[in-house]
Amino acid sequence: MKDYIVRATAAGSQIRAFAASTTELVETARRYHNTSPVATAALGRLLTAGGMMGSMMKNDTDVLTIQIKCDGPIQGLTMTADSKANVKGYAENPDVMLPPKNGKLDVGGALGLGILNVIKDMGLKEPYIGQTILQTGEIGDDLTYYFANSEQVPSSVGLGVLMEKDNTVRCAGGFIVQVMPFVEEQVLVRLEENISKIHSVTALLEQGHTPESLLQEVLKGMDIEITDTLPTAFACDCSKEKIEKAIVSIGERDIKEMIAEGKDIEVKCHFCNTAYTFTVEELEKLLHHAKKN
Repeated sequence: MKDYIVRATAAGSQIRAFAASTTELVETARRYHNTSPVATAALGRLLTAGGMMGSMMKNDTDVLTIQIKCDGPIQGLTMTADSKANVKGYAENPDVMLPPKNGKLDVGGALGLGILNVIKDMGLKEPYIGQTILQTGEIGDDLTYYFANSEQVPSSVGLGVLMEKDNTVRCAGGFIVQVMPFVEEQVLVRLEENISKIHSVTALLEQGHTPESLLQEVLKGMDIEITDTLPTAFACDCSKEKIEKAIVSIGERDIKEMIAEGKDIEVKCHFCNTAYTFTVEELEKLLHHAKKN
């Protein structure tokens, strides 16, 4: 089966849980952006979490954006997701190279110090914005901290991306487990014990665990009920029309400068690197639109 997310409850709805398999999604992102191994791991973890967090939203029009602004060599990450778990994203510096740390890709070193912003646009006048400081730069830990501090929902986020020798993605996935306010003490203790035994999500994925069996590990001994399953994928909705609107929005002066150069221009989508070419004639039409606006 292609990439998918399972949603579940456990311990009589005292826990809600999500788990995802995202190998194809992360490999698609790697191909679009030609990311280095450490950038693939960083972006892959964020996209995996974003798909699960997107699936927590209620309405078809809701959009989740997660931005990481950091001082490490990757310079930052951005991803957006919708409620159907379609995701897209990019790294500011996809070429970052770092030596491994303790035999693993050094995602924390790539990010360094920084801030995590979570923006939820749910069609209200103002989007919800939650902001926390990066704790380790490993992304799973940072989102665990974000949920506890910004949304007051005690959570555990585990994410993993494993690379092949040829730098393609071997496997990727993860889980998010959240406890409800009425959780009983013994359920919490059991959950903490289970999670403490999981040293590496990547190792579990390498053993062939599915989203369902990942949750069996995390929620061992707690009556799991899988409520639904949905596909997740890297999907960019860019189009020439959207790029045209973006060009019109930059204003007359800049469009006139492009026309004065007398050459076709190429504009690339940040999220998927698709290139759109505009001739001088097309730019003149866009200038006409910009004047009308």
